[in-house]
Amino acid sequence: MMERVLLLLGLVVLHTSYTIPISPEVHEVYENGEDENPILNLGSDADLFEGDILIPKGRNALIDRRYRWKFPIPYILGDDLDLNAKGCVHQAFEMYRLKSCVDFKPYEGEKTYIKFEKKGGCFSSVGDQQTGQILSLGPGCDHKAVVEHELLHALGFYHEQSRMDRDDYVNIWLDQVTPGLQHNFNKYNDDFITDQNTAYDYESVMHYRPFSFNKNESIPTITTKIPEFYNIIGQYLDFSKMDTLRLNRMYNCSGPLTLLDQCAFEYASICGMIQASSDDVKWVHTQSSAVALDHTLLGQCRDAGYFMHFNTMTGEPQESAMLESRILYPKRKLQCLQFFYKMTGGPADRLVIWVRTDDGTDTVRTMKKIRTFYADADHTWKITHVQLEVGVKFRYAFQAVRGDPSTSTGGIYIDDISLTEMRCPNAAWRIQNFSKIMETADTNTVIDSPRFYSPEGYGYGVRVIPLSSYTDYTGNYTGLYFHLASGENDVVMQWPAVNRQATLVVMDQDPDIKLRMSSARSLTTDMRTTSDGKLLWDNPSKVGKYEPSCDCYRGQSWGWRNFIKHFDLRRRNYLKNDDLIVFVDFEDITSLIYTEVPIKPVE
Repeated sequence: MMERVLLLLGLVVLHTSYTIPISPEVHEVYENGEDENPILNLGSDADLFEGDILIPKGRNALIDRRYRWKFPIPYILGDDLDLNAKGCVHQAFEMYRLKSCVDFKPYEGEKTYIKFEKKGGCFSSVGDQQTGQILSLGPGCDHKAVVEHELLHALGFYHEQSRMDRDDYVNIWLDQVTPGLQHNFNKYNDDFITDQNTAYDYESVMHYRPFSFNKNESIPTITTKIPEFYNIIGQYLDFSKMDTLRLNRMYNCSGPLTLLDQCAFEYASICGMIQASSDDVKWVHTQSSAVALDHTLLGQCRDAGYFMHFNTMTGEPQESAMLESRILYPKRKLQCLQFFYKMTGGPADRLVIWVRTDDGTDTVRTMKKIRTFYADADHTWKITHVQLEVGVKFRYAFQAVRGDPSTSTGGIYIDDISLTEMRCPNAAWRIQNFSKIMETADTNTVIDSPRFYSPEGYGYGVRVIPLSSYTDYTGNYTGLYFHLASGENDVVMQWPAVNRQATLVVMDQDPDIKLRMSSARSLTTDMRTTSDGKLLWDNPSKVGKYEPSCDCYRGQSWGWRNFIKHFDLRRRNYLKNDDLIVFVDFEDITSLIYTEVPIKPVE
């Protein structure tokens, strides 16, 4: 019998061993279990080329700067869009703001704008058409990375394999292309499109997949000159490093809009952080060693990388050190502080998060305690998020407090900090030893999360199937699924819980938040029913099954058996420290049901 594993707050708890029959409890968002490559738009009656580029009559967006946008870009969300797609558009907007200076605003009568509509596929014009334009998100297009892809077209980018020099990097097998569709593999001179003086990017979110427009399902139309990149082209994760670089070059961005600060402590300057001379003791900038491993380069380089450390084994009880950021100037009144930490000392050791704000006299000195972390039995690196709400200039600070040195066997460590002007994830779930789980799992192995609560009060959980039933040319996949769970607030909750968007994210643990390529999928709850006629998203106490591990009822799970490739999990930073980290959000998006506004005539 396979073990069913419940991971609670980073601790592995083993429950009664049994094999669970997956099919009655787990359902696919896409009926065939796989979202077909949506940007190909096979069968669409729109005037498209390269699969998803809309050709306005008599006009093409060229290298010409006249087709560059001015920010913020006005947008309209058409009422015909699926509600889930509307939520995904806002997710994509936030990724653009995090990684570039590209910004968006609701339409207010401007001459030029992007209107998102649900037409027969996913497609966009290239560049600002200067008279308003349509970006279509049809069935299967409600995916953050697909929206990012289509918006890159709107911002002036063509597909990666359209470059003049593409034949140096990929082979295009036109004899394997469906007859009549060869034009989708055109390439263009550098006086037509620009690569922003960058190298060919196999990892670009703008690259075709190997089997695009193929006439034989087992023979690819694109192969890579370097075989190691064959499984990489056509990814739907996020912007690649090169995508972000090109976008920022094209629009002369000096920096991202919503990234206030980040630090991996790799340099002696420690990112401009300061320590008060009045402190009893200090945080120490420490190099990784066999007994104290850095998180930034964990698993990559031995005895390399740095972190900040506070020793709690020596000195007097209650001595403390304060590490403060430089002064920051927020544009929003909402920030998310994300960092990795571990506490290996005694149970009385504390890590306290503070903010120091402008007191109204242009002096940053008003202190407010935000959250306190205590040592526990888990001495490994853990991720955490702290929500801040600061609207004036401020510093954030880490205070390390020594408990009882006589009971301490270590200290307090922090690394890989980022501060963004975004809302923190509702929940973060860390599954330890995940590569070992993948090696030993079969398709009946499941891992259920603890019960989390949404900001509204709904209970929910996530089911991970380490080895799903889906495979393709890259190999095996891991599936992720969302379900509601009964909870302490159910008596006052609105049932069924409809028009809520559940978003699952498998985190890429790259220390630079701008370079992360996390995998995200979303679904939105509705009035659909189960096979026995019950409302799927009704109170789990009525429609779910009792689960002893959480002492709760879990509803049926919906998700994606092809959520993430094993190939991707092993090649980037998804499994740093052999931890799979899953972020979860469950938010009410009822306000997005009616979003369309009338387009004003241009005078």
